[in-house]
Amino acid sequence: MPGMMGRRAPMGPRQKVDMKKNVARLMGSFRKYLPQLLISFICVSISVVISIVAPQFLKDLTNEITNGAAKGSIDLGKIGDIAIVLIVFYVSNALMTFVSGFIMSTVSQRYCFDLRSDITNKINKMKLKYFDGHAHGDTLSIITNDVDQIGQSMQQSITMLFQSVLMLVGVLIAMFITSWQMALAALASIPVVMLVLAFIMKIAMPLFVRRQTEVGLINGIIEENFTGHTLIRAYNAESTKGKKFDAANEKLHWTMFKAQIAGGMMQPLLGFISYFSYAAICLVGGLLLANDIGGITFGTITAFMIYINLFQSPMTQIAQSMNSLQMAAASAERVFGLLEEEEQEDESEKSRKLDLANLKGKVEFKNVKFGYNEDKIIIPDFTAEVKPGMKVAIVGPTGAGKTTIVNLLMRFYEVLDGDILIDGVSIKEMPRTEVRDLFGMVLQDTWMFEGSLKDNITFNKNGISDDELNKVLEEANLSYFVSTLKDGINTSLTEESSLSSGQKQLVTIARAMVENAPLLILDEATSNVDTRTEIEIQEAMDKLTKGRTSFVIAHRLSTIRNADMILVMKDGNIIETGNHAELIAQNGFYAGLYNSQFNMN
Repeated sequence: MPGMMGRRAPMGPRQKVDMKKNVARLMGSFRKYLPQLLISFICVSISVVISIVAPQFLKDLTNEITNGAAKGSIDLGKIGDIAIVLIVFYVSNALMTFVSGFIMSTVSQRYCFDLRSDITNKINKMKLKYFDGHAHGDTLSIITNDVDQIGQSMQQSITMLFQSVLMLVGVLIAMFITSWQMALAALASIPVVMLVLAFIMKIAMPLFVRRQTEVGLINGIIEENFTGHTLIRAYNAESTKGKKFDAANEKLHWTMFKAQIAGGMMQPLLGFISYFSYAAICLVGGLLLANDIGGITFGTITAFMIYINLFQSPMTQIAQSMNSLQMAAASAERVFGLLEEEEQEDESEKSRKLDLANLKGKVEFKNVKFGYNEDKIIIPDFTAEVKPGMKVAIVGPTGAGKTTIVNLLMRFYEVLDGDILIDGVSIKEMPRTEVRDLFGMVLQDTWMFEGSLKDNITFNKNGISDDELNKVLEEANLSYFVSTLKDGINTSLTEESSLSSGQKQLVTIARAMVENAPLLILDEATSNVDTRTEIEIQEAMDKLTKGRTSFVIAHRLSTIRNADMILVMKDGNIIETGNHAELIAQNGFYAGLYNSQFNMN
């Protein structure tokens, strides 16, 4: 059933990625880092200028050596001066490259930090139905793998793309200034390069999208296998689950392989094309030098060969940047898709509160209509009145709508029609936080987190004195257990600590006692324990529910015989109402359920 106990379905197929849109969104999200990016771009610009100007000095150096050799007298002083200038240039170039890289590393890591914070804040605002329809592993993959992919891609591609474009323009100008004839020969390779880039991008982009999706799916399978490893072993299902994982792993393997092959084709193909450019330049330059056209010298050809390398290198870097941006766009589709998920309605204007000190605890359901999908109503018309201090049990077969009632009470989901009132006040008029402060909860899922036993009991509740805590331990039948622990209440727990199911359940009851909320929800709190532990839990719950309006969902009908009211649900409707004796006397649906359990036992 969807809701708090909802089964998380695998993530469905995603729409085709719009690379332009996602790259634009990525660039837009970097606006807050504009000052740092500007400094990085200035460093890159200086580096590019140095790279373009340096070959002119190398040309002078080559000509000086060539002319000196022809005359039989080389001016070593002049050669030394040019060499010093070149050393200063290349050291400065390396320094600017380092500063730019350092800034971009800092920005990209900060961007990932902010992105993860945004996702965490978003998750706290999203509707519960998102988590009921998406595997946890896939969501975790977005927060980890996809965010990291974006950070790495943007770190590599932003400055590289800027530097490459600037280098292309600058080198192109320098080549035409040096020799327009050889420049035209070099440009002949550009159409071929553009065709190669377009072809590879068309092949690679869908593969990168599939790769990120497959990573999310396999993370979901891993998460499922690890959380259910005990059950998997109990049913000897290792082979079945292993085959499922192997199939997903194989699919991911080939998708990643194809994506890397497609992305890796760029550099060798462009390198292959560059060799033809070198040959063309050597041929054209040799003809111009032999025929003394355009003032071509050996130094000019040397400088031009460096320019050709500087010209081809940005083309390769642009290809790599586009490759990196493809991966970032694929990840951005998933990250921004999560950030754009539907949120809970804004309730900043709601200020209605109930006075907890004077709360009576009357709860009314008035013609409640609800469905997890509007076209499939599971509760058509639910009406009930719960008087203050009553212990209300909600029973019925699986899928009857028991947990759904709790989801609506806590406003995890909103009713489609009708209303729920507490002390005559509609829960729609109160902020969700206020509604949830009214309830303490003990669920079948005995969630423990890493920390001390005390931290787990006083969860999100400050200012609890030792005397109050000891009283809670006594009422929750935990005092003896705590006394057996080496560090007592301060014993550290882990998610997989050695506490039994019953002990964990008692801890959650103690947690609800510490919360001391006026209303209580107990959802299948004794379903996974032995009979003796069930008695202890039942005693603790009786103390917990005393004087409080409480809602108890139970499959074991023996545990709710002392309830003031039992609501028997079937297909989203209440079909019987009364206490245990009255319902048994009616010999209806409840009596049939109870007697079937009694006969089974």
